[in-house]
Amino acid sequence: MRDLGLFIHGESVSATSDETFDSINPATGEIVARVGQASVADVDRAVESAREGFEEWSALPGAQRGRILNRAASLLRGRNDELAREEVLDTGKPISEALTVDVISAAECLEYFAGLAPTIHGEFFDLGGPFAYTRREPLGVCAGIGAWNYPIQIASWKSAPALACGNSMIFKPAELTPITAMLLAEVYIEAGVPPGVFNVVNGDHRVGEMLTTHAEIRKVSLTGEVGTGRKVMAAAASTLKHVTLELGGKSPLIVFSDADIDDAVSAALLGNFYTQGEVCSNGTRVFVQEEIHAEFISRLKSRTEKMVIGDPLDPATHVGALISEAHMSKVLGYIDSGLAQGGELLAGGKRVTRDGLGAGFFVEPAIFDGCTDDMAIVREEIFGPVMAVLGFENEDEVVARANDTEFGLAAGVFTKDLERAHRVAAALQAGTIWINTYNLTPIEMPFGGYKQSGIGRENSLAAIDHYTQRKSVYVASGGVDSPY
Repeated sequence: MRDLGLFIHGESVSATSDETFDSINPATGEIVARVGQASVADVDRAVESAREGFEEWSALPGAQRGRILNRAASLLRGRNDELAREEVLDTGKPISEALTVDVISAAECLEYFAGLAPTIHGEFFDLGGPFAYTRREPLGVCAGIGAWNYPIQIASWKSAPALACGNSMIFKPAELTPITAMLLAEVYIEAGVPPGVFNVVNGDHRVGEMLTTHAEIRKVSLTGEVGTGRKVMAAAASTLKHVTLELGGKSPLIVFSDADIDDAVSAALLGNFYTQGEVCSNGTRVFVQEEIHAEFISRLKSRTEKMVIGDPLDPATHVGALISEAHMSKVLGYIDSGLAQGGELLAGGKRVTRDGLGAGFFVEPAIFDGCTDDMAIVREEIFGPVMAVLGFENEDEVVARANDTEFGLAAGVFTKDLERAHRVAAALQAGTIWINTYNLTPIEMPFGGYKQSGIGRENSLAAIDHYTQRKSVYVASGGVDSPY
Protein backbone atom coordinates (compact mmCIF):
# COMPACT_ATOMS: atom_id res chain seq x y z
CA MET A 1 0.00 0.00 0.00
CA ARG A 2 1.17 3.52 -0.79
CA ASP A 3 0.16 6.95 0.43
CA LEU A 4 -1.10 9.45 -2.14
CA GLY A 5 -1.63 13.13 -1.62
CA LEU A 6 -2.01 15.85 -4.24
CA PHE A 7 0.19 17.10 -7.07
CA ILE A 8 0.55 20.87 -6.90
CA HIS A 9 3.09 23.13 -8.56
CA GLY A 10 5.33 20.39 -9.83
CA GLU A 11 5.50 18.11 -6.81
CA SER A 12 3.56 15.63 -4.73
CA VAL A 13 2.31 17.23 -1.51
CA SER A 14 0.18 16.09 1.39
CA ALA A 15 -3.39 17.23 1.76
CA THR A 16 -3.88 19.67 4.61
CA SER A 17 -6.91 17.79 5.93
CA ASP A 18 -6.57 14.68 8.09
CA GLU A 19 -9.28 12.91 6.11
CA THR A 20 -8.26 9.99 3.88
CA PHE A 21 -9.94 7.36 1.75
CA ASP A 22 -8.77 4.04 0.30
CA SER A 23 -8.28 3.02 -3.31
CA ILE A 24 -9.17 -0.67 -3.61
CA ASN A 25 -7.94 -3.26 -6.11
CA PRO A 26 -11.26 -4.53 -7.52
CA ALA A 27 -9.80 -7.95 -8.29
CA THR A 28 -8.65 -8.69 -4.75
CA GLY A 29 -10.37 -6.24 -2.42
CA GLU A 30 -6.95 -5.18 -1.14
CA ILE A 31 -6.02 -1.56 -0.48
CA VAL A 32 -3.79 -0.19 -3.24
CA ALA A 33 -3.38 3.32 -1.85
CA ARG A 34 -4.46 5.51 1.03
CA VAL A 35 -5.37 8.90 -0.43
CA GLY A 36 -5.53 12.34 1.13
CA GLN A 37 -8.79 14.25 0.74
CA ALA A 38 -8.17 17.75 -0.59
CA SER A 39 -9.49 20.63 1.52
CA VAL A 40 -10.74 24.06 0.47
CA ALA A 41 -7.27 25.41 1.27
CA ASP A 42 -5.70 22.75 -0.95
CA VAL A 43 -7.97 23.65 -3.88
CA ASP A 44 -7.20 27.35 -3.38
CA ARG A 45 -3.50 26.52 -3.38
CA ALA A 46 -3.92 24.48 -6.60
CA VAL A 47 -5.80 27.36 -8.26
CA GLU A 48 -3.14 29.91 -7.31
CA SER A 49 -0.47 27.58 -8.64
CA ALA A 50 -2.44 27.08 -11.85
CA ARG A 51 -2.75 30.84 -12.32
CA GLU A 52 1.01 31.19 -12.02
CA GLY A 53 1.59 28.30 -14.39
CA PHE A 54 -0.87 29.76 -16.88
CA GLU A 55 1.02 33.05 -17.09
CA GLU A 56 4.22 31.25 -18.11
CA TRP A 57 2.65 28.54 -20.28
CA SER A 58 0.29 30.77 -22.26
CA ALA A 59 3.18 33.09 -23.16
CA LEU A 60 5.05 30.29 -24.94
CA PRO A 61 4.69 29.94 -28.73
CA GLY A 62 2.37 27.11 -29.76
CA ALA A 63 5.26 25.28 -31.40
CA GLN A 64 7.14 25.17 -28.10
CA ARG A 65 4.08 23.93 -26.23
CA GLY A 66 3.71 21.27 -28.92
CA ARG A 67 7.31 20.08 -28.53
CA ILE A 68 6.80 19.67 -24.78
CA LEU A 69 3.56 17.76 -25.25
CA ASN A 70 5.28 15.48 -27.75
CA ARG A 71 7.98 14.75 -25.17
CA ALA A 72 5.24 13.86 -22.67
CA ALA A 73 3.72 11.47 -25.22
CA SER A 74 7.11 9.80 -25.73
CA LEU A 75 7.50 9.38 -21.99
CA LEU A 76 4.06 7.75 -21.75
CA ARG A 77 4.95 5.31 -24.50
CA GLY A 78 8.22 4.51 -22.77
CA ARG A 79 6.40 3.76 -19.51
CA ASN A 80 3.48 1.93 -21.14
CA ASP A 81 3.92 -1.38 -19.33
CA GLU A 82 4.38 0.23 -15.91
CA LEU A 83 1.43 2.60 -16.29
CA ALA A 84 -0.80 -0.12 -17.73
CA ARG A 85 -0.14 -2.30 -14.69
CA GLU A 86 -1.02 0.58 -12.36
CA GLU A 87 -4.25 1.09 -14.31
CA VAL A 88 -5.15 -2.58 -13.90
CA LEU A 89 -4.55 -2.52 -10.15
CA ASP A 90 -6.78 0.54 -9.83
CA THR A 91 -9.59 -0.39 -12.25
CA GLY A 92 -9.72 -4.19 -12.44
CA LYS A 93 -9.65 -4.19 -16.25
CA PRO A 94 -7.64 -6.86 -18.12
CA ILE A 95 -3.96 -6.13 -18.69
CA SER A 96 -4.42 -7.05 -22.36
CA GLU A 97 -6.64 -3.98 -22.72
CA ALA A 98 -4.53 -1.60 -20.65
CA LEU A 99 -1.35 -2.46 -22.54
CA THR A 100 -2.86 -1.84 -25.96
CA VAL A 101 -5.43 0.90 -25.36
CA ASP A 102 -5.32 2.97 -22.18
CA VAL A 103 -1.82 4.44 -22.12
CA ILE A 104 -1.35 4.30 -25.90
CA SER A 105 -4.57 6.26 -26.49
CA ALA A 106 -3.39 8.85 -23.96
CA ALA A 107 -0.11 9.22 -25.85
CA GLU A 108 -1.94 9.48 -29.18
CA CYS A 109 -4.08 12.27 -27.76
CA LEU A 110 -1.01 14.22 -26.63
CA GLU A 111 0.63 13.75 -30.02
CA TYR A 112 -2.45 14.96 -31.88
CA PHE A 113 -2.85 18.14 -29.87
CA ALA A 114 0.91 18.72 -29.87
CA GLY A 115 0.60 18.94 -33.63
CA LEU A 116 -2.35 21.32 -33.41
CA ALA A 117 -0.74 23.69 -30.90
CA PRO A 118 1.28 25.69 -33.49
CA THR A 119 -1.71 25.97 -35.85
CA ILE A 120 -4.16 27.73 -33.52
CA HIS A 121 -4.95 31.04 -35.18
CA GLY A 122 -7.53 33.76 -35.68
CA GLU A 123 -9.23 35.11 -38.79
CA PHE A 124 -8.88 38.23 -40.97
CA PHE A 125 -11.81 40.29 -42.32
CA ASP A 126 -11.30 42.82 -45.12
CA LEU A 127 -13.86 45.59 -44.58
CA GLY A 128 -12.94 47.70 -47.61
CA GLY A 129 -10.43 50.02 -45.96
CA PRO A 130 -10.81 49.26 -42.29
CA PHE A 131 -10.29 45.65 -41.34
CA ALA A 132 -10.82 43.33 -38.45
CA TYR A 133 -9.23 40.21 -37.11
CA THR A 134 -9.81 37.71 -34.36
CA ARG A 135 -7.44 36.26 -31.83
CA ARG A 136 -8.02 32.78 -30.45
CA GLU A 137 -6.94 33.01 -26.81
CA PRO A 138 -6.85 30.50 -23.95
CA LEU A 139 -9.52 30.58 -21.27
CA GLY A 140 -7.18 30.47 -18.27
CA VAL A 141 -7.43 27.96 -15.44
CA CYS A 142 -9.59 24.96 -16.39
CA ALA A 143 -10.85 22.08 -14.27
CA GLY A 144 -11.10 18.48 -15.43
CA ILE A 145 -13.15 15.90 -13.52
CA GLY A 146 -12.47 12.31 -14.54
CA ALA A 147 -14.29 8.99 -14.51
CA TRP A 148 -13.02 5.69 -13.16
CA ASN A 149 -13.24 3.47 -16.24
CA TYR A 150 -10.38 4.99 -18.28
CA PRO A 151 -8.44 7.14 -15.78
CA ILE A 152 -5.27 8.05 -17.67
CA GLN A 153 -7.01 8.26 -21.03
CA ILE A 154 -9.63 10.67 -19.70
CA ALA A 155 -7.01 12.77 -17.90
CA SER A 156 -5.20 13.07 -21.23
CA TRP A 157 -8.33 13.72 -23.29
CA LYS A 158 -9.01 16.72 -21.05
CA SER A 159 -5.52 18.04 -20.39
CA ALA A 160 -4.00 17.67 -23.86
CA PRO A 161 -6.34 20.10 -25.67
CA ALA A 162 -6.40 22.42 -22.67
CA LEU A 163 -2.61 22.65 -22.55
CA ALA A 164 -2.21 22.81 -26.34
CA CYS A 165 -4.40 25.94 -26.32
CA GLY A 166 -2.30 27.55 -23.58
CA ASN A 167 -4.53 26.89 -20.57
CA SER A 168 -3.59 25.34 -17.26
CA MET A 169 -5.65 22.55 -15.70
CA ILE A 170 -6.54 21.28 -12.25
CA PHE A 171 -7.62 17.66 -12.59
CA LYS A 172 -9.69 15.67 -10.11
CA PRO A 173 -9.58 11.95 -10.82
CA ALA A 174 -12.43 9.72 -9.70
CA GLU A 175 -11.84 8.81 -6.07
CA LEU A 176 -11.96 5.11 -7.01
CA THR A 177 -9.00 5.46 -9.40
CA PRO A 178 -6.58 8.19 -8.27
CA ILE A 179 -3.20 6.71 -9.17
CA THR A 180 -2.42 7.31 -12.84
CA ALA A 181 -3.44 10.98 -12.90
CA MET A 182 -0.67 11.56 -10.36
CA LEU A 183 1.76 9.67 -12.59
CA LEU A 184 0.63 11.71 -15.62
CA ALA A 185 1.42 14.88 -13.65
CA GLU A 186 4.95 13.57 -13.07
CA VAL A 187 5.31 12.86 -16.79
CA TYR A 188 4.27 16.41 -17.68
CA ILE A 189 6.89 17.87 -15.33
CA GLU A 190 9.60 15.57 -16.71
CA ALA A 191 8.65 16.61 -20.24
CA GLY A 192 9.11 20.30 -19.40
CA VAL A 193 5.59 21.51 -18.61
CA PRO A 194 6.04 24.36 -16.09
CA PRO A 195 4.94 23.78 -12.48
CA GLY A 196 1.28 24.63 -11.93
CA VAL A 197 0.14 23.96 -15.48
CA PHE A 198 -1.23 20.52 -14.53
CA ASN A 199 -2.20 20.02 -10.90
CA VAL A 200 -4.05 17.06 -9.37
CA VAL A 201 -6.41 17.26 -6.40
CA ASN A 202 -7.82 14.04 -5.00
CA GLY A 203 -11.09 13.62 -3.17
CA ASP A 204 -14.79 12.88 -3.37
CA HIS A 205 -17.68 14.93 -4.74
CA ARG A 206 -16.88 17.79 -2.36
CA VAL A 207 -13.67 18.51 -4.26
CA GLY A 208 -15.61 18.51 -7.52
CA GLU A 209 -18.00 21.06 -6.03
CA MET A 210 -15.07 23.25 -4.96
CA LEU A 211 -13.76 23.25 -8.51
CA THR A 212 -17.08 23.89 -10.24
CA THR A 213 -17.90 26.86 -7.99
CA HIS A 214 -14.43 28.42 -7.72
CA ALA A 215 -14.49 31.96 -9.11
CA GLU A 216 -11.00 31.74 -10.63
CA ILE A 217 -11.71 28.63 -12.71
CA ARG A 218 -12.95 29.49 -16.21
CA LYS A 219 -14.05 26.09 -17.49
CA VAL A 220 -14.98 22.66 -16.20
CA SER A 221 -14.95 19.47 -18.24
CA LEU A 222 -16.62 16.41 -16.72
CA THR A 223 -16.82 12.78 -17.73
CA GLY A 224 -19.43 11.07 -15.57
CA GLU A 225 -23.05 10.09 -15.15
CA VAL A 226 -26.01 12.24 -16.13
CA GLY A 227 -26.98 13.17 -12.56
CA THR A 228 -23.47 14.41 -11.83
CA GLY A 229 -23.48 16.37 -15.07
CA ARG A 230 -26.63 18.21 -14.10
CA LYS A 231 -25.10 19.16 -10.74
CA VAL A 232 -21.87 20.37 -12.36
CA MET A 233 -23.75 22.46 -14.89
CA ALA A 234 -25.92 24.04 -12.21
CA ALA A 235 -22.91 24.80 -10.01
CA ALA A 236 -20.88 26.20 -12.90
CA ALA A 237 -23.74 28.57 -13.76
CA SER A 238 -23.03 30.59 -10.62
CA THR A 239 -19.82 31.89 -12.21
CA LEU A 240 -20.84 31.37 -15.88
CA LYS A 241 -18.09 28.86 -16.56
CA HIS A 242 -17.59 27.17 -19.91
CA VAL A 243 -18.79 23.57 -19.55
CA THR A 244 -18.13 20.35 -21.45
CA LEU A 245 -20.05 17.28 -20.30
CA GLU A 246 -19.44 13.75 -21.58
CA LEU A 247 -22.16 11.74 -19.86
CA GLY A 248 -23.85 8.36 -19.95
CA GLY A 249 -25.63 6.42 -22.63
CA LYS A 250 -27.91 3.52 -23.48
CA SER A 251 -26.83 3.16 -27.06
CA PRO A 252 -28.54 1.05 -29.74
CA LEU A 253 -26.66 -1.41 -31.94
CA ILE A 254 -28.85 -2.23 -34.96
CA VAL A 255 -28.20 -5.41 -36.95
CA PHE A 256 -30.09 -5.72 -40.24
CA SER A 257 -30.71 -9.09 -41.86
CA ASP A 258 -28.11 -8.53 -44.61
CA ALA A 259 -25.31 -7.83 -42.11
CA ASP A 260 -22.23 -9.99 -41.72
CA ILE A 261 -23.39 -11.89 -38.65
CA ASP A 262 -19.95 -12.73 -37.31
CA ASP A 263 -18.87 -9.09 -37.54
CA ALA A 264 -22.08 -7.99 -35.84
CA VAL A 265 -21.57 -10.51 -33.04
CA SER A 266 -17.99 -9.28 -32.63
CA ALA A 267 -19.25 -5.72 -32.33
CA ALA A 268 -21.93 -6.72 -29.82
CA LEU A 269 -19.33 -8.49 -27.66
CA LEU A 270 -16.93 -5.54 -27.79
CA GLY A 271 -19.77 -3.08 -27.30
CA ASN A 272 -21.05 -4.81 -24.17
CA PHE A 273 -18.27 -6.75 -22.47
CA TYR A 274 -15.04 -4.84 -23.14
CA THR A 275 -13.76 -3.39 -19.86
CA GLN A 276 -16.44 -5.51 -18.13
CA GLY A 277 -19.10 -3.37 -19.83
CA GLU A 278 -17.92 -0.22 -18.04
CA VAL A 279 -17.88 1.95 -21.17
CA CYS A 280 -20.24 4.91 -21.58
CA SER A 281 -20.79 4.43 -25.32
CA ASN A 282 -21.55 0.71 -25.14
CA GLY A 283 -24.28 -0.60 -27.45
CA THR A 284 -26.27 -2.32 -24.73
CA ARG A 285 -29.55 -2.35 -26.66
CA VAL A 286 -28.85 -4.83 -29.47
CA PHE A 287 -31.65 -4.74 -32.06
CA VAL A 288 -31.54 -7.76 -34.39
CA GLN A 289 -33.84 -8.14 -37.41
CA GLU A 290 -36.12 -11.14 -36.99
CA GLU A 291 -34.87 -13.03 -40.06
CA ILE A 292 -31.43 -13.56 -38.48
CA HIS A 293 -32.36 -13.34 -34.80
CA ALA A 294 -31.99 -17.06 -34.00
CA GLU A 295 -28.66 -17.43 -35.80
CA PHE A 296 -27.30 -14.25 -34.22
CA ILE A 297 -28.25 -15.46 -30.73
CA SER A 298 -26.70 -18.88 -31.33
CA ARG A 299 -23.33 -17.45 -32.37
CA LEU A 300 -23.42 -14.77 -29.67
CA LYS A 301 -24.10 -17.26 -26.87
CA SER A 302 -21.38 -19.64 -28.05
CA ARG A 303 -18.70 -16.97 -28.18
CA THR A 304 -19.72 -15.37 -24.88
CA GLU A 305 -19.44 -18.65 -23.02
CA LYS A 306 -15.83 -18.99 -24.20
CA MET A 307 -14.75 -15.67 -22.68
CA VAL A 308 -12.17 -16.03 -19.90
CA ILE A 309 -13.02 -14.41 -16.56
CA GLY A 310 -10.01 -14.18 -14.30
CA ASP A 311 -7.06 -12.34 -12.81
CA PRO A 312 -6.83 -8.99 -14.65
CA LEU A 313 -3.00 -9.26 -14.64
CA ASP A 314 -3.18 -12.53 -16.61
CA PRO A 315 -2.81 -11.76 -20.34
CA ALA A 316 -5.29 -14.56 -21.12
CA THR A 317 -8.12 -12.85 -19.21
CA HIS A 318 -10.95 -11.31 -21.25
CA VAL A 319 -13.19 -10.11 -18.42
CA GLY A 320 -11.80 -8.49 -15.28
CA ALA A 321 -13.40 -7.17 -12.12
CA LEU A 322 -16.06 -4.49 -11.76
CA ILE A 323 -14.83 -1.32 -10.10
CA SER A 324 -16.26 -1.85 -6.60
CA GLU A 325 -18.44 -4.07 -4.47
CA ALA A 326 -21.21 -1.48 -4.53
CA HIS A 327 -21.14 -1.34 -8.30
CA MET A 328 -21.14 -5.13 -8.54
CA SER A 329 -24.25 -5.20 -6.36
CA LYS A 330 -25.90 -2.64 -8.63
CA VAL A 331 -25.15 -4.72 -11.74
CA LEU A 332 -26.41 -7.93 -10.12
CA GLY A 333 -29.55 -6.04 -9.09
CA TYR A 334 -30.22 -5.14 -12.73
CA ILE A 335 -29.78 -8.79 -13.71
CA ASP A 336 -32.38 -9.75 -11.10
CA SER A 337 -34.63 -7.01 -12.49
CA GLY A 338 -34.26 -8.36 -16.01
CA LEU A 339 -35.38 -11.79 -14.88
CA ALA A 340 -38.26 -10.39 -12.83
CA GLN A 341 -39.52 -8.39 -15.81
CA GLY A 342 -39.60 -11.42 -18.10
CA GLY A 343 -36.22 -11.41 -19.81
CA GLU A 344 -34.68 -14.74 -20.83
CA LEU A 345 -31.15 -15.02 -19.43
CA LEU A 346 -29.24 -16.98 -22.06
CA ALA A 347 -25.78 -16.78 -20.55
CA GLY A 348 -23.92 -15.58 -17.48
CA GLY A 349 -25.31 -13.14 -14.97
CA LYS A 350 -23.79 -14.61 -11.79
CA ARG A 351 -21.04 -13.45 -9.48
CA VAL A 352 -17.79 -15.33 -10.06
CA THR A 353 -15.99 -16.63 -6.95
CA ARG A 354 -14.12 -19.66 -8.31
CA ASP A 355 -10.35 -19.98 -8.77
CA GLY A 356 -9.48 -17.52 -6.05
CA LEU A 357 -11.70 -14.71 -7.36
CA GLY A 358 -14.03 -14.63 -4.35
CA ALA A 359 -12.47 -11.54 -2.80
CA GLY A 360 -12.91 -9.57 -6.02
CA PHE A 361 -15.93 -8.11 -7.81
CA PHE A 362 -16.37 -10.39 -10.83
CA VAL A 363 -19.62 -10.91 -12.77
CA GLU A 364 -20.19 -13.22 -15.73
CA PRO A 365 -21.17 -11.43 -18.98
CA ALA A 366 -24.95 -11.64 -19.18
CA ILE A 367 -27.09 -11.94 -22.32
CA PHE A 368 -30.83 -11.30 -22.12
CA ASP A 369 -33.12 -12.23 -25.01
CA GLY A 370 -36.85 -11.66 -25.31
CA CYS A 371 -36.49 -8.10 -24.03
CA THR A 372 -39.04 -5.33 -24.38
CA ASP A 373 -38.47 -1.60 -24.62
CA ASP A 374 -40.01 -0.86 -21.22
CA MET A 375 -37.69 -3.09 -19.17
CA ALA A 376 -35.24 -1.42 -16.78
CA ILE A 377 -32.28 -3.25 -18.35
CA VAL A 378 -33.28 -1.74 -21.70
CA ARG A 379 -33.99 1.81 -20.56
CA GLU A 380 -31.40 2.49 -17.84
CA GLU A 381 -27.62 2.70 -18.00
CA ILE A 382 -26.16 -0.26 -16.10
CA PHE A 383 -22.46 0.27 -16.83
CA GLY A 384 -21.72 -3.42 -16.53
CA PRO A 385 -21.64 -6.62 -18.63
CA VAL A 386 -25.37 -6.88 -19.33
CA MET A 387 -26.60 -7.10 -22.93
CA ALA A 388 -30.28 -6.79 -23.89
CA VAL A 389 -31.23 -8.29 -27.27
CA LEU A 390 -34.42 -7.09 -28.96
CA GLY A 391 -36.03 -8.12 -32.22
CA PHE A 392 -37.38 -5.80 -34.93
CA GLU A 393 -39.20 -6.05 -38.25
CA ASN A 394 -38.29 -3.01 -40.35
CA GLU A 395 -36.17 0.12 -40.60
CA ASP A 396 -38.72 2.73 -39.59
CA GLU A 397 -39.70 0.72 -36.52
CA VAL A 398 -36.15 0.19 -35.26
CA VAL A 399 -35.12 3.81 -35.79
CA ALA A 400 -38.12 5.02 -33.77
CA ARG A 401 -37.39 2.55 -30.97
CA ALA A 402 -33.66 3.30 -30.98
CA ASN A 403 -34.39 7.02 -30.58
CA ASP A 404 -36.93 6.47 -27.79
CA THR A 405 -34.50 7.24 -24.97
CA GLU A 406 -33.29 10.22 -22.98
CA PHE A 407 -29.73 9.33 -23.98
CA GLY A 408 -27.94 10.02 -27.23
CA LEU A 409 -24.25 9.22 -26.90
CA ALA A 410 -23.70 6.67 -29.67
CA ALA A 411 -25.23 4.08 -31.98
CA GLY A 412 -24.16 1.36 -34.39
CA VAL A 413 -25.58 0.09 -37.69
CA PHE A 414 -24.69 -3.21 -39.35
CA THR A 415 -25.80 -3.70 -42.95
CA LYS A 416 -24.26 -4.32 -46.36
CA ASP A 417 -26.62 -1.75 -47.88
CA LEU A 418 -24.57 1.45 -47.58
CA GLU A 419 -27.44 3.64 -48.75
CA ARG A 420 -29.50 2.33 -45.85
CA ALA A 421 -26.53 2.65 -43.50
CA HIS A 422 -26.17 6.37 -44.23
CA ARG A 423 -29.93 6.91 -44.11
CA VAL A 424 -30.21 5.29 -40.70
CA ALA A 425 -27.11 7.09 -39.42
CA ALA A 426 -28.74 10.39 -40.36
CA ALA A 427 -31.98 9.44 -38.59
CA LEU A 428 -30.43 8.26 -35.32
CA GLN A 429 -30.26 10.83 -32.52
CA ALA A 430 -26.74 10.26 -31.23
CA GLY A 431 -23.41 12.04 -31.23
CA THR A 432 -21.40 9.19 -32.76
CA ILE A 433 -22.61 6.58 -35.24
CA TRP A 434 -20.54 3.57 -36.23
CA ILE A 435 -21.28 1.73 -39.47
CA ASN A 436 -20.23 -1.94 -39.54
CA THR A 437 -18.01 -1.53 -36.48
CA TYR A 438 -18.37 -0.31 -32.90
CA ASN A 439 -16.66 1.72 -30.16
CA LEU A 440 -13.71 2.98 -32.20
CA THR A 441 -12.83 6.51 -31.04
CA PRO A 442 -9.81 7.86 -32.92
CA ILE A 443 -8.60 11.15 -31.50
CA GLU A 444 -9.17 12.81 -34.88
CA MET A 445 -12.96 12.33 -34.55
CA PRO A 446 -15.18 14.45 -32.24
CA PHE A 447 -16.77 12.57 -29.37
CA GLY A 448 -19.81 13.66 -27.39
CA GLY A 449 -23.53 13.19 -26.99
CA TYR A 450 -26.99 14.37 -27.91
CA LYS A 451 -29.82 14.92 -25.42
CA GLN A 452 -28.95 13.88 -21.84
CA SER A 453 -25.64 12.35 -22.92
CA GLY A 454 -23.74 15.59 -22.80
CA ILE A 455 -22.82 19.04 -24.04
CA GLY A 456 -19.84 19.92 -26.21
CA ARG A 457 -17.28 17.65 -27.82
CA GLU A 458 -13.97 16.14 -26.85
CA ASN A 459 -11.08 15.30 -29.20
CA SER A 460 -10.46 16.48 -32.77
CA LEU A 461 -10.41 20.07 -33.98
CA ALA A 462 -13.73 20.56 -32.18
CA ALA A 463 -11.95 20.53 -28.80
CA ILE A 464 -10.07 23.71 -29.73
CA ASP A 465 -13.37 25.60 -29.71
CA HIS A 466 -14.03 24.43 -26.16
CA TYR A 467 -10.65 25.52 -24.75
CA THR A 468 -10.27 28.91 -26.45
CA GLN A 469 -12.20 32.16 -26.73
CA ARG A 470 -12.31 34.55 -29.67
CA LYS A 471 -11.34 38.18 -29.31
CA SER A 472 -12.41 40.51 -32.14
CA VAL A 473 -10.22 43.48 -33.06
CA TYR A 474 -11.47 46.27 -35.38
CA VAL A 475 -8.84 48.51 -37.01
CA ALA A 476 -10.08 51.85 -38.42
CA SER A 477 -8.52 53.48 -41.50
CA GLY A 478 -9.75 57.05 -41.06
CA GLY A 479 -11.21 59.53 -38.61
CA VAL A 480 -14.10 58.95 -36.28
CA ASP A 481 -17.44 60.00 -37.81
CA SER A 482 -19.57 61.31 -34.93
CA PRO A 483 -22.85 63.27 -35.00
CA TYR A 484 -22.02 64.92 -31.65
